[in-house]
Amino acid sequence: MEHREGRFDPDPLDCSILALQDRHRSQLVDSGQLNQVLTCRQRLWTFMREWEMDPRIRRYVMQSGFYGVYRVGHISLDWPLITSLVERWRPETHTFHLPIGEMTVTLQDVAMILGLRIHGPHITDTCDIDWSLLCFELLGVVPPPSQIRG
Repeated sequence: MEHREGRFDPDPLDCSILALQDRHRSQLVDSGQLNQVLTCRQRLWTFMREWEMDPRIRRYVMQSGFYGVYRVGHISLDWPLITSLVERWRPETHTFHLPIGEMTVTLQDVAMILGLRIHGPHITDTCDIDWSLLCFELLGVVPPPSQIRG
């Protein structure tokens, strides 16, 4: 990245790697055609902020290591920061292109942010389930096969 008009030039130096540049959001930002902060639908976040976890299950959620995920619903989001990161994300390389270099988010980063364990036995398994039987056990009825999609 080179300096241009007192700021870093956001355009790639080698477009052969970033083949999607002509369709990338940064192209519109750089040309002055786009200057707005992104926002997101927030139904889940609103629900998570309004829903208070029952104290009887809080201990189990904490023991499972998922309390950090629950707390995500209570984090205020910095929309200008998210917009800036979206404009710098490159799907070709799965990295953020920043003035100081490239950066990506690793599994260890997510583990640190959410407080999740990434070492040890996994907590999920295969999903070989008889869906008709499960529907009957949980709902007392078996829907037609055309209505069962996993």
